[in-house]
Amino acid sequence: MAYGDRVRPRAPVVDLTDRRALEQWRPADPGTVEAARRLKEQALLDLGMTHSAIASWIYTKCHHQIATTAVGTAAVLASGDGTCLLLYNPDFFVALGLEGVRFVLFHEARHLVQRHLFADRELREDPVFIVACEVTVNHVAKVRLREAGLPTIDGEPVGIDPEEIHRAYRADLDAQGADSLDYAAFIATDMSVYRELGRMRHPPVPGPVCVHLLLDDAGLDQETVDRVASDVLRSVLIAARRGDVAARGELLDLLGRTEGASDRVDRLWGDLGAHALRGVTTRTRRVDWWQRWLVDVLASRLREGERLVYPKKRGALLAALGHDPMLARRGPERVKTVVIALDTSGSMLTPLVEWLTELVGQIDGVEAHWLSFDAMVMPFRPGERVYGGGGTNFGVVRDYVEGRHAVNGERLDEHPDAVIIVTDGLAPKISPARPDKWIWLITPGGDDWPERRHPPMACHRVRPA
Repeated sequence: MAYGDRVRPRAPVVDLTDRRALEQWRPADPGTVEAARRLKEQALLDLGMTHSAIASWIYTKCHHQIATTAVGTAAVLASGDGTCLLLYNPDFFVALGLEGVRFVLFHEARHLVQRHLFADRELREDPVFIVACEVTVNHVAKVRLREAGLPTIDGEPVGIDPEEIHRAYRADLDAQGADSLDYAAFIATDMSVYRELGRMRHPPVPGPVCVHLLLDDAGLDQETVDRVASDVLRSVLIAARRGDVAARGELLDLLGRTEGASDRVDRLWGDLGAHALRGVTTRTRRVDWWQRWLVDVLASRLREGERLVYPKKRGALLAALGHDPMLARRGPERVKTVVIALDTSGSMLTPLVEWLTELVGQIDGVEAHWLSFDAMVMPFRPGERVYGGGGTNFGVVRDYVEGRHAVNGERLDEHPDAVIIVTDGLAPKISPARPDKWIWLITPGGDDWPERRHPPMACHRVRPA
């Protein structure tokens, strides 16, 4: 990825994966190289400390960071061995100063993430999408880095100004007599910018070709981009779950800006389990990706707990002093409990039961309790015949889950982390003690009342294959 459409980057003149050739090709003045290196190091430190966990992690993956005049600005590319390089022109960095270098490095890191999320080649080759990416990346950079404007060199802004593009967009649509969006709505998501620019009669086109576009095949193979970006996002997600407020905020912002852009983007976020950061669920929709929705919602319910461990060193010290050994609490709880209850008063969906069985089997450390119910609760195991057919009573499931009702003389002596109800919803409404733990899957033609109660429960309509 190379920064700056208003800067005219020099076309590559050497093999950009050859580190020695890059360093030796028309080297800049040593003093300039050292000044640029210091600016780069300080900017990376600033990003890691306060501004961007994502950018900081990306540059830890760039094992080689090379000052070279072979590129006119800056670029991140694959080295051919599965790692990434950061190339930067020392004269360019010195002219930008610290704030400008920080902006450029954030810009490059964000482009790498966008390349991972929006991997469709046809989309990336659309000039309007190229401009849309520049607009959204620069907008986010200004917000996260708390910059009033773009970096400048000799008083001239470097890069595409999102507010200037928005003004051109409104003028174009006003000339058509069409409605336009204000800046906040225009810039809301990456795809909203792309969509609105596509409505223009004369959409803006990118300036001179950037280095990262010239490297689209040779320098940034998609496999390396996907591997590096996935590793980075996973690391940032782990930091967010451990309480890093900055990582959490940045990841949620990126999730919000890209969610729903395509099935692939939704799948990538779902595979990471990023929706668990929200602790909230999507409102009921008639869509075919309810399985992905359930995985994300279930992940948000299975929160980390604690487990008992024996501290060996402290235990040995206590024993030497004549004290009894003690257990300590540390780390995530390994076993989580999920109750899955199937309403057998109507038609049961065999593919749905099979899919739920497979899902639970793929979640590490989960113990599932399977129930069928109509007017009574009937535990079963996947693969066994399910009986039922009478009137439906959600209350018997609630009472069993909350330990007030025994089945075959036994009560559920655990507190479930999640309760999944598969039903048509056509029965008297209930109010569980912990509605935040309940997830309702409503079969075709059913009533989605759980979402309309207060507080609402997670609820989604399912479309079996």
